Amino acid sequence: MLIPEPKPLHLRRIDPTRNMRRFYMLSIQPPLFGGASLVRNWGRIGTNGKVMVQTFDDSAEASEAFGRLERAKGKRGYVMVQARLPSVRDHT
Repeated sequence: MLIPEPKPLHLRRIDPTRNMRRFYMLSIQPPLFGGASLVRNWGRIGTNGKVMVQTFDDSAEASEAFGRLERAKGKRGYVMVQARLPSVRDHT
């Protein structure tokens, strides 16, 4: 049974009392020679942050790691960023 790859995820953690404005992004990308790569990007909002790429033998392993990281970040207070759809006013 094939496990569908999760869609890219964009999380934020903002706590003004601690001067904390962080982002965390996860995505699964196909590497050049097969398998699957889990791409992580994190840092302070407004910066490029850091990037880490982990390569797995198959997409199921990458999806499991994706899920573990998503749960761990949720426990630490990160919340998903909702994508803003363009409005009619944006095109005038």
